[in-house]
Amino acid sequence: MNTASAYKIESHRRVCLVKDCKETNHWISVLELAVKEFEHFNNIEKQLIKNIDTSNNMLALRRKFTLSMANFCKYEQEIINEIEYGKTEYNDSRAKIHELKRQQYIQVIKELHDFRIKFYTKLERFKR
Repeated sequence: MNTASAYKIESHRRVCLVKDCKETNHWISVLELAVKEFEHFNNIEKQLIKNIDTSNNMLALRRKFTLSMANFCKYEQEIINEIEYGKTEYNDSRAKIHELKRQQYIQVIKELHDFRIKFYTKLERFKR
């Protein structure tokens, strides 16, 4: 009976960690796409908008996204190591760590959204 409950606990721990790992992988993928999107924004800014503040803001956000992506990659690797080698129980403190990472991701995505709105607003002033 004791081994059955230990197996259930271990199974639950692995399922939760795999879920966290997949979610983190998704975040990294979205951030990679955002960095590629900044390349297109950069081209548009250089050819059409030609505003140094926009260019500097874009560069700062791109750096922030790259650093965030690196942090999420490191976090993903920690989860993978925990899945393979760890024996730490998946409890509230572990869930809170992941929730903090989720909030960081949401904040970065909000900044991307805000930048897009400002960028497209600048584009609206141009007419054919």
